[in-house]
Amino acid sequence: MSSIPQSKDELYLAIKLAFTKLHDDYLAISDESSRIIAIEGNVKGTQVSVCDTLAYLIGWGRLVLKWHNKKSTGQMLDMPETGFKWNELGQLAQHFQLQFQAWQYQELLAEFSLVTEQILLLIESLSEQELYGEAWYKNYTLGRMVQFNTSSPMKNVRTKIRKFKRFNG
Repeated sequence: MSSIPQSKDELYLAIKLAFTKLHDDYLAISDESSRIIAIEGNVKGTQVSVCDTLAYLIGWGRLVLKWHNKKSTGQMLDMPETGFKWNELGQLAQHFQLQFQAWQYQELLAEFSLVTEQILLLIESLSEQELYGEAWYKNYTLGRMVQFNTSSPMKNVRTKIRKFKRFNG
């Protein structure tokens, strides 16, 4: 398998594997440690908590589901999200963090699992053609857009979480 999924099966497996590894790392972090601000943020020069990384992943996962739902029902898409442009992804990350700041660590973990499962179910429900046979947004296929916003950030966050664990046990 290439590092970038090229098929429905590869996409499903990439997300499942990235999720499983990251989720296992999250489970090794205590509730108390989950709020320590010590992880490189998405805005240059900022730091975030483990909970904030979960908010980020949940936010993007929910966006993927929203995009598909809106587009499949013929609604207009605000990409990447209403009120945000592609050059404002750092601010979008901070928006996700604010959206979920009151959630407890265990609630965030459960929501991350739920959103990931919904994305996997969506992938299962779509055909190879729907995922990789045609441009979905600009010149990107739906499969590529899903991958950009699920398995890729999960891998990136996992690197940060593993570094956090080394220094904050």
